[in-house]
Amino acid sequence: MSKYAIDAQHISMKFNLNSEGVDSAKEYFIRLVKHDLHYSEFWALKDVSFKVKKGDRMGVLGFNGAGKSTLLKTVAGVLKPTQGTIRTEGVIAPMLELGAGFDPNYSGKENIFLYGATLGFPRSFLQSKYDEIVEFSELGDFINTPIKSYSSGMRSRLGFAIATSVKPEVLILDEVLSVGDAAFKDKSEQRILNMMDDGVTVLFVSHSTERVERICNKAIILTKGQLVANGDAADVCALYRAMVRDK
Repeated sequence: MSKYAIDAQHISMKFNLNSEGVDSAKEYFIRLVKHDLHYSEFWALKDVSFKVKKGDRMGVLGFNGAGKSTLLKTVAGVLKPTQGTIRTEGVIAPMLELGAGFDPNYSGKENIFLYGATLGFPRSFLQSKYDEIVEFSELGDFINTPIKSYSSGMRSRLGFAIATSVKPEVLILDEVLSVGDAAFKDKSEQRILNMMDDGVTVLFVSHSTERVERICNKAIILTKGQLVANGDAADVCALYRAMVRDK
């Protein structure tokens, strides 16, 4: 057993951006067969290394386009890094783009099992948590209607209820501490705070240094995909505020 919940070593993430507009799938495949597709490389992350001890809460700061969300997705296993390795220990609860994996033609009930499976939860676990998920989401009879009839708030509430149904060792937050209306925001934020009180390891992206200092004891800064600071939250937040002033 390692003392680290997250161990990221030399992580780089490359995306191939199509440099020419392709108006249809037919045109795309014609160009693909003719080897006439041209791409430009974009490195969202460049040789990023850091470790998070179990029980630590690490904030991730950086300007828009710095690679913060990409980093969280690689840690959560949503994206496989182009280079480098990431090792994690324990169950991970990712709060990333809640409900993005829903099938709009399936009911809320069916999507509990579909979305839960994409998060790595076994069907038996989801069955044992089904009533709790439905109750927490406050969807009532809507749970049996197709997701395409849901509002964005309803989808987020269901996604949140599924993602937090597990008792995680690692909690990954991308600027999402609460969802839904005011009452549900209070309830969802309290659930996350309860997880933190249980000693869960946290990786938290935010633009707010005040929130990072309140929640986290450690922090890092990303700039154009590169790690430029790593240390105690107070020190790193002070550096980030200076970077904001100088921008």
